[in-house]
Amino acid sequence: MEKDVEIGIFGGTGIYDSELLEDAKEVDIDTPYGRPSDTITVGIFKGRKIAFLPRHGRKHSIPPHKINFKANIWAFRELGVARIIAPSAVGSLKEELEPGHFALPTQFLDFTKSRDGSFYDDKRVVHISVADPFCPELHASILRVAENRDLRLHKDCTYVCIEGPRFSTKAESVFYRTTGADIIGMTLVPECQLAREAQICYASISAVTDYDVWAEKPVTAKAVSETLSKNVEKTKRMLAELLDIIPKSRACSCAKALEEAQL
Repeated sequence: MEKDVEIGIFGGTGIYDSELLEDAKEVDIDTPYGRPSDTITVGIFKGRKIAFLPRHGRKHSIPPHKINFKANIWAFRELGVARIIAPSAVGSLKEELEPGHFALPTQFLDFTKSRDGSFYDDKRVVHISVADPFCPELHASILRVAENRDLRLHKDCTYVCIEGPRFSTKAESVFYRTTGADIIGMTLVPECQLAREAQICYASISAVTDYDVWAEKPVTAKAVSETLSKNVEKTKRMLAELLDIIPKSRACSCAKALEEAQL
C-alpha cells in the first residue's frame, strides 16, 4: 500500500462525498481495530494527495457512539496521512455563536462514557499531552481562510463532547453552559486524542447548527439537517482553499507527541 497521502478529511454530518478530488479511487483498508466507517476515497487536489472518509458512513448509518475512531485514525496513518481536517456539526452554548456560524475549537471537555480512547491499552503505558489538543499550524491556516472568505468563525472555543446519540436534557445543557464552554457535539473525542497518539496533526472546523436546549428552543435532527444543508457549500469552499494553503512540511510538535509520553 502506498503511504504518500498528505492530508486526511473526516467528513462530518452533511459532508458525505469527496467531490473536490480528481482521479479519485476507493481504498478498502482493514485495521487491527476492525473496519473504518467506510471505504476511503483517495484523490488529487491541486497536486496534493488527499484522503476522504465520512465518519458516519456515506449513508449516515453509524451513530456517534458507535464510530470506530481507532480504525479510522489507523487507516489514515496507514495511508501516510500527516494532517487531518475534521469538519463537524455542533450546538451552541452561547448566544453570540449563532446557527450558521463556524467555530474553531482549541480546547475540549470530555463527557463521553464508553469510548475507547487510546491505542496504548496493553503492554505499553503512554500518557500523551493534550494541554493544547489541536495543531497550531492547521489553526493558523484555517483562520487565514476564514479571514480571506469573510466567514463568521469564532476562534478559541471550548468543545463539550457528549456520548450521544441523544441530545442533552435542559438540565444538562444549562450545566454545560456553566463550564464556560462554547459549543457541544458528539464526535471530537476520542478522535482528536487518537490523532495525537498517532502523531498526526489535527484540527476541527465546527459548523453551528442550533442553540442546544438551554435557549428553550427544541433541538431536532431535522432542524439540524436543515441548517447544515445551508452551510455545506460554505464548508466545502473553505476546505478547498484550506487544502491549497496548508504548508507541505510540518514545523509543529505534533509529529513528536510520543517522545516524552512513555514511561
